[in-house]
Amino acid sequence: MTQFHKPALTTDQQIELLTRRGMHIADCERAQHYLTHINYYRLRAYWLPFEIASSNDNDHAFQLGTDFDTVLAIYDFDRELRLLLLDAIERVEISLRTRWANVLALRYGPFAHEDSAHFYKPHIWQQCKDELAKEYARSRETFAEHYRTRYDHLNSPPIWVAAELMSLGHLSRWMQNLRIPKDRQAIADIYGLDERVLVSFAHHLTIVRNHCTHHGRVWNRKLSLKMQIPGKKTAGLSAMFNPAEDRRLYNTLTMLAFLMSCISPQSSWRDRLKFLIGTTPQVNPKDMGFPADWQQRGIWLECDAGGLLGEANAGSETEGK
Repeated sequence: MTQFHKPALTTDQQIELLTRRGMHIADCERAQHYLTHINYYRLRAYWLPFEIASSNDNDHAFQLGTDFDTVLAIYDFDRELRLLLLDAIERVEISLRTRWANVLALRYGPFAHEDSAHFYKPHIWQQCKDELAKEYARSRETFAEHYRTRYDHLNSPPIWVAAELMSLGHLSRWMQNLRIPKDRQAIADIYGLDERVLVSFAHHLTIVRNHCTHHGRVWNRKLSLKMQIPGKKTAGLSAMFNPAEDRRLYNTLTMLAFLMSCISPQSSWRDRLKFLIGTTPQVNPKDMGFPADWQQRGIWLECDAGGLLGEANAGSETEGK
């Protein structure tokens, strides 16, 4: 068993250690300010790529030219990237809630989620129903209190109210467990996607969202859960992705850009992302899985993004059958 022997260090000692290992720090007072407010160990995730690989576990020397300001620029980039991700994920989540509730309500009635016959695995349906009941009982939202007071004989509210009580992870389990693929496809049709692609992405997005909401590093992370890339029947859309880097963030961002073109076509989200990448030269897009020609791909070109949506809508009509 390896004994832990590292002592706690003051910010001055942390700066001295970084300097000794080869990091250039032009303004020690500025560095001290940031290390006072950002955990040294948290920042280490951003200078780790600049460390020289060594067989000695205690040797964390830096490559020549490593600069504290570069590390801060990458850290700030990652923070801004998380905010952009959360912006898009919010819109996708609300849209998915709406589609799920509308499709099932119109097909099976206001309490479709209460009928196990519409779901594939009864135990998962029961778990989801129990989780929903807890959220409904403890919610202090005005609409939940209204339904609990006025309809106190109901075990749960109608599906369009229930949808507003679901997290993205909760919603993705409800969607995945739908028994009839055509129900899922009816949800996916509005986006021009095959239902299997949409369900896969919803599940994948819960992992990305969790990293963002817990302020985790996303910039160069290898994601634990891959998403399914659209198939050959939507060739124009599938060509936008990078299957060679299926655990990096590029594919996530590409699907979000596509969905945003459907959900919020006037949004500047894609341009803000491109601006962030373009104004942070310290970050290599390749570390996020971006292919070398990404800026020439249609999804990132203002004139072509709408055409991809039209092609995907046409492709999903056959791909989902």
